[in-house]
Amino acid sequence: MFSFFGLVLWIFLIISSLQPLWQRRQMQYRRFRALQEFEENRKSRLILLIHRQESISLFGIPVSRYISIEDSEQVLRAIRLTPPDVPIDLILHTPGGLVLATEQIARALIRHPSKVTVFVPHYAMSGGTMLALASDEIVMDANAVLGPVDPQLGNTAAASILRVVEQKPLEAIDDQTLMMADLASKAIKQVQRFVRTLLLDDIPKQKIDPEHIDRIIDFLTTGQITHDCPITVEEASELGLPVTVGLPKAIYKLMDLYPQPQGGRPSVQYIPLPYKPTPTLPDTTSRPLSDK
Repeated sequence: MFSFFGLVLWIFLIISSLQPLWQRRQMQYRRFRALQEFEENRKSRLILLIHRQESISLFGIPVSRYISIEDSEQVLRAIRLTPPDVPIDLILHTPGGLVLATEQIARALIRHPSKVTVFVPHYAMSGGTMLALASDEIVMDANAVLGPVDPQLGNTAAASILRVVEQKPLEAIDDQTLMMADLASKAIKQVQRFVRTLLLDDIPKQKIDPEHIDRIIDFLTTGQITHDCPITVEEASELGLPVTVGLPKAIYKLMDLYPQPQGGRPSVQYIPLPYKPTPTLPDTTSRPLSDK
């Protein structure tokens, strides 16, 4: 009798230990199938860049995820594996991240010969907005938001440092503030130059009216609003960005497969295989409907 219950206990322990692994494999398979179906329908390469707040399992301390160098390496590899005539679809759900990583991804996107479409189901702030600017079309949920791309020095907006220097006499400003102001000026110029490069992109065609470019750069980079201030669909459209309202239902189903995680997981996922050239491009869609 004892040996029978002992055997049952061992079987229970083995099944309990294998269940999390089986659940992870099942979720990976569901994600793989969802990505594959989306790509087959759109005739494109789909890349996901999703950052959610995670917690350290032992203490439950929240840790924010952001665009990192590791993310840029994975996204660049996905773009490199994509044939020139295959469009790229990028789903963004991110608060932003490192400037270096963001610029690397953005440059790779504008160099891709075929159409690049960014989907924003909820939000793409800061660096996420910069990646959206690198696309040919930004498809957003009606309630999704973008954000400004003004550079930050630590926890301070570069534009705010420059305003302090402008409003105080030179003899009343300490050396540290003057050095920060110099860095702030350089940071703003660098970001403005890069954003202009993204907006002037004309591959496969001109996406921004040249008359709107200066206004877009000024609004997004000079600290007219705080760094965490959301830019709605209507505001983005009024600026002249190539925004379309209305996400495919498949996007929401994909997001359901990436819930708030309990542990660590890759924030970039795609099918890591080179594809045969696909000649068809996704149909272009109209500009967003305005409430006005």
